Amino acid sequence: MTNKTAPQIRAMRQSEQKIAMVTAYDYPTGVLASRAGADIILVGDSLGMVILGYEDTLKVTMADMIHHCKAVARGADGPLTVGDMPFMSYQISTEQAVQNAGRFIQEGGMDAVKLEGAGFTDRVHAIAKSGIPVMGHLGLTPQSVKAFGGFKVQGKTLNAARKLLEDALKLEDAGVFSIVLEGIPAELAEMVTGALHVPTIGIGAGAACTGQVLVFHDLLAIPGIAPFQFVRTFAEAGSVMEEGLQEFVSAVRNGNFPEHCHSTHLSEPVKQALQKEVVRKCM
Repeated sequence: MTNKTAPQIRAMRQSEQKIAMVTAYDYPTGVLASRAGADIILVGDSLGMVILGYEDTLKVTMADMIHHCKAVARGADGPLTVGDMPFMSYQISTEQAVQNAGRFIQEGGMDAVKLEGAGFTDRVHAIAKSGIPVMGHLGLTPQSVKAFGGFKVQGKTLNAARKLLEDALKLEDAGVFSIVLEGIPAELAEMVTGALHVPTIGIGAGAACTGQVLVFHDLLAIPGIAPFQFVRTFAEAGSVMEEGLQEFVSAVRNGNFPEHCHSTHLSEPVKQALQKEVVRKCM
């Protein structure tokens, strides 16, 4: 199956089709997201928190992202794949931004990249001009968590809401094919969506966005139910996994695993001949 393209995703806005995007971080999650029929797979820098155990996304490197993108690309079949450009991979210069975006395509096997914020529209334009589709990201942008003073809802005041709308229009002009709206009031997200020609993909931004995205491990409650208002638990896979692991540990300790059927066995003639040799050597 051929992956969806950025123009096809953009066209879903005009045809009023809802877009389902989910994160993935390795081969199995890429396979599962594809089988589920997701439109977009985002290899998010959220892997820093979900996979690597960091308190935020700021420690994630290009090496981390490329490593995980390669794995997801091998499992993805159908969805558009988007690589999240990590902190300090595009901020220094336009040349750096284009070069690192190219790595996501050439080395990581991605179809597109995502950048946070609207302060680097020159980078967005240059990357898009080089032939690489770019997804924008506004609102609660995790790479700015230090500047925000924590993971806080954005765009709640008139000035902040006005600026976010202006930033969305700037990103559209710079050439993005879609924009993630994270952690903003639902009414603001609806207004932004209505003002744009490109699709918006919400996370904690209400139902009026063109599509929605959730973190793979959050929506499946791995390792447990996510403590965020914007997350809906669609399956408690973490508890099923934990139960299976507990049963394995118990079976090993009780001598109930492995059973006869879980092993290969010698034929009776070979077994008897070997036993005779063992007896002779032990005498």
